[in-house]
Amino acid sequence: MAKLVLGLGSSHTPMLNMPGAHWPRYVERDVGLPLIDKEGRKISYDALLRAAEPGLAAFITEAELAARQERNQAAIHRLEQTLARAALDTLIIVGDDQMEIFQNANLPSSLVYSGKTIRSLPFHDDLDRPDWLLAGFARNCEVSGARDYPVDADLAHHLIDTLIEREFDVAISNALPAGLGEGHAFGFVHKRLMEDQVIPVVPILLNTWYPPNQPSPLRCYRLGQAIAAAVASFPDETRVGILASGGLSHFVVHEDLDRTVIRALRDKDAATLQSLPRDRLNAGSSEIRNWICVAGAVEHLSLDWIEYVPCYRTPAGTGTAMGFASWS
Repeated sequence: MAKLVLGLGSSHTPMLNMPGAHWPRYVERDVGLPLIDKEGRKISYDALLRAAEPGLAAFITEAELAARQERNQAAIHRLEQTLARAALDTLIIVGDDQMEIFQNANLPSSLVYSGKTIRSLPFHDDLDRPDWLLAGFARNCEVSGARDYPVDADLAHHLIDTLIEREFDVAISNALPAGLGEGHAFGFVHKRLMEDQVIPVVPILLNTWYPPNQPSPLRCYRLGQAIAAAVASFPDETRVGILASGGLSHFVVHEDLDRTVIRALRDKDAATLQSLPRDRLNAGSSEIRNWICVAGAVEHLSLDWIEYVPCYRTPAGTGTAMGFASWS
């Protein structure tokens, strides 16, 4: 029988793919973002800046930015080594799609990808991004041409069948639309965590970002439990891992929310994870749902380590709170 032997979590922001000294350049983007404050309310950058604690400026000095990025890179390297040592046959990746593949005309709440391969392409979109930001996005994609990464289609089909039996009416896809590649939540794993060893994957997409069909924290946790049960009933002798891609809080860093999540992960506090306020899980912070799902799947494993690096990029408190973790 298959065994779920490893859990991982990793942020995947383009900020991880550039020097820390470049992070303050985001101010030109953050001014125009539809930001959400720590109470879940829409707020302008200027209003956020007026309300920000003066001490935030200390987090965006050149030395502090470099130190935090060094911690991030060390954590990514540790995840890469952990993944290589685990000798997995398959890695389930729980990530989100930010309208890279799916649009409002078809926006599934949860989806299991079951094609035999999933395609990665060089980065391209129609937004006017500066070169320094394009380089961050591009590192999660192919340098040139297309590459097809292996998918464990047998396990994917078993997950679909089992999840349906457990009353999770998941959407399915066995191919990407023409001209499109996997989203950054999955490209980050292939390009940053599997550079030396490619493992077949099963991509699971959650609609964390877009109302009205975002799964609740309770539903995400129970989905993780159902995934673990499905793996356990898979008849092949398969070593399986599961990885949460994304998070933690952003584009406004919310350390209190993040530390609540981290404490719950350490304490195996399912009740707290299942009852996180939905109005706090919007914009980038919505990707915490991927971690909640993985937490439900790894109840039988122990948390080996977790690294938390809140990375501010402007004195208004915008940025990304990075999270990295491993269970075995």
